[in-house]
Amino acid sequence: MTTYEPFTVDIPETALVDLRERLQRTRLAPEFANDDWRFGTNGAYLQELLDYWATDFDWRAQEAAINQFSNYKTTIDGIPVHFIYEKGKGPNPTPLILSHGWPWTFWDWHKVIVPLTDPAAYGGDPADSFDVIVPSLPGFGFSTPLTTTGFNFWRSADLWVSLMREVLGYDKFAAGGGDWGSLTTAQLGHKYAEHMIGVYLLLMAPLTLFNVPLSTLPEESEFSADEAGWYERNQDFFTDGSGYSAIQSTRPQTIAYAMNDSPAGLCAWILEKRRSWSDCGGNVESRFSKDDLLTGISIYWFTQSYGTSARYYYECTHNQWQPAHDRTPVVEAPAGVGVFSEEAFFMPRRWAERYYNLQHWTMMKPGGHFAPMEEPQALTEDIRTFFRSLQSK
Repeated sequence: MTTYEPFTVDIPETALVDLRERLQRTRLAPEFANDDWRFGTNGAYLQELLDYWATDFDWRAQEAAINQFSNYKTTIDGIPVHFIYEKGKGPNPTPLILSHGWPWTFWDWHKVIVPLTDPAAYGGDPADSFDVIVPSLPGFGFSTPLTTTGFNFWRSADLWVSLMREVLGYDKFAAGGGDWGSLTTAQLGHKYAEHMIGVYLLLMAPLTLFNVPLSTLPEESEFSADEAGWYERNQDFFTDGSGYSAIQSTRPQTIAYAMNDSPAGLCAWILEKRRSWSDCGGNVESRFSKDDLLTGISIYWFTQSYGTSARYYYECTHNQWQPAHDRTPVVEAPAGVGVFSEEAFFMPRRWAERYYNLQHWTMMKPGGHFAPMEEPQALTEDIRTFFRSLQSK
């Protein structure tokens, strides 16, 4: 068994002083005709958020909140892995690993951890409790420094199997995820189905999504009447909303120098995605408080992990995903999907029924790409419902 050790987040005071000084010296780019964010992050709101970051944001309070959970670090095959590990308060908790994406951090899952571990405290059934494990992806947050090339979602899946089986001692386990975490979770259900209780996905996509040439998405005819507008939304996302991916898939190191040096630049880059991918109706603070936004951005800043998080895209594009088997469905583990109404892009149900061993499908409204932060209660209940249904089969 590989060992793991308790970990306490404790950012040096010198790093906080340095951040404040950099924020006070910010020089924003000239801007005009961008009140509607059509050219990217709006300067007036960015300045407001930066001022709050420099003067009112209390990192120590956020750090204390993170440290209220049981944090650990281990090293697997030379890769540093940070994770939260909270034991369930029920008769037979189900081990559940939850994977985040970009520009998420592990902290995007924090609102669902206690309700999943202790359902009785929220009016639920103790039989629905989970042992919850929330790792930081390799090269993200406190799973740093990453100095090994080639890490992407399928290598992360390999790492999670080692974490769950060899480090924590679970023979079989459940998994869930959003964004990169959905692809990581789907890969677990593809390659390691025999070790999976089930997989719960927030974002549906073929595992070949980043293969070159890029994977073909479903045609308009695949979408049902109930899925009206989804095809058009996909077209819009991949033509107008994926420039960040093109940069991070080709020259991540070039932009990493800017993001690692400028907190204002890092904030603008991540903020725009929080606004455009969430169900906020253009008002980002209707979904995320300033503290919510800046805690995630601060984790990227203090760990200097933007560069390795961006390389995740490069490593998926330049290392072709290869199937572990040629059987159908591609993802053989029992699969559940929570389809939030303002997700970044969508796959039709008839595609999902071919691609996954689909056992559960819930249309969720409201909510967007960052469901654990936007709609934690609805998401928690749907996760419980899916895995409860597997126990009865």
